[in-house]
Amino acid sequence: MVDDVTREPLDGNTLHEAVIAEDSEWRRLDVVEETGSTNADLISRAAAGEDVAGAVLIAENQVAGRGRNGRVWSGVPRAQVTMSMSIPTAGLPAATWGWVPLVTGLAVVDAVWDVAGVRAGLKWPNDVLAGPESGKLAGILAEVSVPAGVIVVGVGVNVSLRQEELPHPGATSLLALGAADADRTALVAAMLRQMARRVDALRQAGGVDPDLVDEYVERSLTVGRRVRATLPGDREVVGHALGVDEQGRLRIDTGGTGTASDVVVVSAGDIVHLRPV
Repeated sequence: MVDDVTREPLDGNTLHEAVIAEDSEWRRLDVVEETGSTNADLISRAAAGEDVAGAVLIAENQVAGRGRNGRVWSGVPRAQVTMSMSIPTAGLPAATWGWVPLVTGLAVVDAVWDVAGVRAGLKWPNDVLAGPESGKLAGILAEVSVPAGVIVVGVGVNVSLRQEELPHPGATSLLALGAADADRTALVAAMLRQMARRVDALRQAGGVDPDLVDEYVERSLTVGRRVRATLPGDREVVGHALGVDEQGRLRIDTGGTGTASDVVVVSAGDIVHLRPV
């Protein structure tokens, strides 16, 4: 039963053995009981001169998590995965950095299917949605630390949150979707393996190949939809989401013609999925 859910602590030793290796993307993994923000912690460590390349920081409880546009949220102890990964920019062309949060979304989608048997999809640029109501299952926030040469990517996945514990009515959790036995340790290990594989593929390709774009579009819940994008400066763009380009930007046809003059390329903004006209 939902009320009987057990929230076990993460097994740091198992995670370390599963993902840390000499040739791995990940070189250090720490699990802490509580922190304000795992992203902020890694960025602060980098700013202080610490080499955080390949570092993974996971918190059992995050009390001042950061979302897009400075939004702050708090977690529920041991009911979520709150994790940040520090990815070196070496070997990643700057034009591909916008794809890092997108491949993170792909890694989350693959992991929740492999571990919990839950199908999920991607809302551009940083949300993972699942369930009949397309509830928000996970969020992603990527931040570039230029002096340190790393991209810090934070991931928050709702695992065993009960209905009354969800942060807002549009959210969901693996528990709410019927995956009451989802193992957070296995989920973290799966996400880190998937993420390492995808970052390595970006480096090996020296950019984004057509197969990756096709895979993202296949998992996308945004491409093919009518959308409203709220851009910096409160400017709005409404139109049909055509696809994602080689820099990870969303292409929106505002005139219904598909011609270049009607297509707006969006690199950042809040997206709302609209009902078909």
